[in-house]
Amino acid sequence: MDVSFLSYLQEIPQNPVLAVTMLLTLGVIFVNGWTDAPNAIATCVTTRCLPARTAIWMSAVFNFLGVFVMTQINSSVASTISNMVDFGDRTQDALIALCAALLSIVVYSVGASFLGIPTSESHSLIAGLTGAAIAIQHGIGGVNGAEWVKVLYGLVLSLLLGFAIGWIICKVISILCANLERRSANRFFAGAQIAGAAAMSFMHGAQDGQKFIGVLFLGLAFSNGQSSVSGMEIPIWLMLLCSVVMGLGTSVGGEKIIKSVGMDMVKLDRYQGFSADLAGAFCLLLSSLFGIPVSTTHTKTSAIMGVGAVKRITAINFNVVKDMMLTWVFTFPGCGIISFVMAKLFMYLM
Repeated sequence: MDVSFLSYLQEIPQNPVLAVTMLLTLGVIFVNGWTDAPNAIATCVTTRCLPARTAIWMSAVFNFLGVFVMTQINSSVASTISNMVDFGDRTQDALIALCAALLSIVVYSVGASFLGIPTSESHSLIAGLTGAAIAIQHGIGGVNGAEWVKVLYGLVLSLLLGFAIGWIICKVISILCANLERRSANRFFAGAQIAGAAAMSFMHGAQDGQKFIGVLFLGLAFSNGQSSVSGMEIPIWLMLLCSVVMGLGTSVGGEKIIKSVGMDMVKLDRYQGFSADLAGAFCLLLSSLFGIPVSTTHTKTSAIMGVGAVKRITAINFNVVKDMMLTWVFTFPGCGIISFVMAKLFMYLM
């Protein structure tokens, strides 16, 4: 199958659904960079290691590098997303269903925002793909259970492992640095936290960027008459496109999210911020290497809670925990049902 950029440009005039799919996916990637990526630099900004605008641009660069570099080294997350569902052998219908899944993310995110329900683009994407696959295959036969179970692993990984590693790293650092002069320690951890924020931004791009690369790759396969992407290599131009769009989204801003994650949940010192960044980056790296799609927001917030618990458990704002649970409760069925209905509607209209 020809997946070159020139081939894609030639395909668009003949297949407008592919163009719509591409635009919707890039739109979701842009929003992800805008709303999700600031979590990676929240602690760095709120502990005054970097000004917000400088940190945002740094995050944009490392998001770009994370998408591009990690996809070439290990694209297992993209493969998990691509192989999670089976849209059947009728590739034109599959492309329409994929378009419905992407549109459902937009509809659900807007509706959830209006109602005050917390969302996760990662969970919305997985739910949307699943709902569309069930619609087009008339049952759960279109869902690959072996790949979908990795989502469940991801829920546990992002919450429990993020919390545990955050607690362990912070505890070890607090013991090792107990006798250090506070001013010297703060200078050291200011630089260390900038490096930690860069690592978090890199891994955010590596994890979330790959999810959407997997979706775009599915769209390319369907447009070329292929019902799956098994054995196919992701083209370089697709990696570049996704990484640039995510980087642009990150550069737009996110000051409110930075304040919410970095200050409202737990008030952190610099060594604690570094501990949270290091724990979050490690968890994202681990999940990326094993092809497990996780929510980067949940991973980072869990790590922050683990760090906060080193002082005392009451230092944690448990409203954040409630929001994460609500995300899981509402996003999967909510976005999945919207995607199912839209896919059925689009198939009927087409």
